[in-house]
Amino acid sequence: MNKKLVASLVATMAVGATAFAANPFVDVPSDSWAYNSVVELANSGIIQGVDGVHFQGERNITRYEAAEIVAKAMAHEDRANAEQRALINRLADEFSDELNNLGVRVSNLEDRVGNVKLTGDARVRYMKQGDMLKNDGSWQFRGRLRANAKINDRADAVIGVNYASKFSSTDAASADKDTFYVDRAYVNYALDAGKKFNVMVGRYDYELGNASGIQYGDNFDGAQLKFANKKMAATAGYGKFREGDILKDTKTAYGELEGFFGGGTVAGSAVGAFYNNFNKSDAVGAGVVVPDDLWGAYTSLNFAKKFNFLGEYQKVNNPNGTADADVFYGKLQYGKALFAQPKTWDLWVDYVNIDKNGVYGSTGNWRTDSLLGIPTATVASAGAKGWGVGADYAFAKNAQFQVFQTFNSKTKANKDIDELTRAQFVFVF
Repeated sequence: MNKKLVASLVATMAVGATAFAANPFVDVPSDSWAYNSVVELANSGIIQGVDGVHFQGERNITRYEAAEIVAKAMAHEDRANAEQRALINRLADEFSDELNNLGVRVSNLEDRVGNVKLTGDARVRYMKQGDMLKNDGSWQFRGRLRANAKINDRADAVIGVNYASKFSSTDAASADKDTFYVDRAYVNYALDAGKKFNVMVGRYDYELGNASGIQYGDNFDGAQLKFANKKMAATAGYGKFREGDILKDTKTAYGELEGFFGGGTVAGSAVGAFYNNFNKSDAVGAGVVVPDDLWGAYTSLNFAKKFNFLGEYQKVNNPNGTADADVFYGKLQYGKALFAQPKTWDLWVDYVNIDKNGVYGSTGNWRTDSLLGIPTATVASAGAKGWGVGADYAFAKNAQFQVFQTFNSKTKANKDIDELTRAQFVFVF
């Protein structure tokens, strides 16, 4: 064999090995949001297709080909309108590894596409449990708006508002009156150029644990330091709960350690452990139980391509005179409904088993407080256990219909709990 040819092949293989080691060039299917976004840019004349002229219809493309097309779009972003520039920014983030391999710098892209973005969502919800139907109490509307501002290369700020309204008739003293408040107001600052170390300060969303926020998933005023890469994340923070009959105004120091595998954060497979220490607020009132601390662990496993299992355990250490509590949560899901991909869907089933004084809320779980055994200032915790099923369907871009249903719900003393039926339309932008 010709020596020059051999040398050329060796060089090619060496370059190829480097590229493929960094990037698994998995096909981008024709129904992917990224594929459709590229088509949209091509149809707008911002870019041309995989061969410089044609897009080649419904053929799957590799991530490498997609990155080449995104690079062309970045070079011609001056032709794009504001919406198209935002789309280019999103694509550049999705294919950042492949673009870096091509020698395309993406660090300054956000500076070129604008430094303020508005996002949000709207939800119309129906719930039936017990006498909720009375005076249209089952119906509720919620709208949220977020302003995301880029301060500089390392700092971002977010401010958001939340408006919620029940359809029931209300008066000035009613607990069902409309609410409008600032639910997000924080700054996130990257301590290093690679943005692996980040500090967040202000009012942000805090999810205690990872099982759908079963313990707490709501507004939180505090400060947080986080290190994250594709394989692991470590988080430490301190602050005050803003919602809930029991935890409101209670302070906590928290920490979490997570590991990602089977494709990393994109694939979603992960394990983690977390710890919280609580400082009871004087506002809670005498005789009301607040835990001393808790620890827990979770796992999220993707398998058989379309299945995901989420499991979590929490150990709640209550003060002397109140028994400690165990909290179990499990969820099995098939498929995944994606707002960006119409006609995607999922089906799931979950289970909760919560000891008395095990969950204190304001929960981020879809169940009502009674189905989680959450105490109030006047009603003691009885614990809870039961099953739930649900489905999500993306009937249009950025729009989903979601349904939920509990069954076999009981207190830990085996007393029946009213079952919950919930359905909602959710829109994002």
